[in-house]
Amino acid sequence: MEEAYDCDEGCRTPRHAAFRIPVVPPCPPAPMKKREPAYVKRDPPKNGFFQPPDLEVLFAFVPRREACA
Repeated sequence: MEEAYDCDEGCRTPRHAAFRIPVVPPCPPAPMKKREPAYVKRDPPKNGFFQPPDLEVLFAFVPRREACA
């Protein structure tokens, strides 16, 4: 006994809710940048500003070599 397919219906996509592709929720918004205060006045350091003893050595003028003619 062979079962015959009903040709009137044909093939179609399942329409039951269990077979549907779930709806993807929208992406969350990008994180907000933290707001920094416009201006924060700071007191000067108690020990004064840092002054390395050999600071002038770093910025010393070094003469260039002249090209030989």
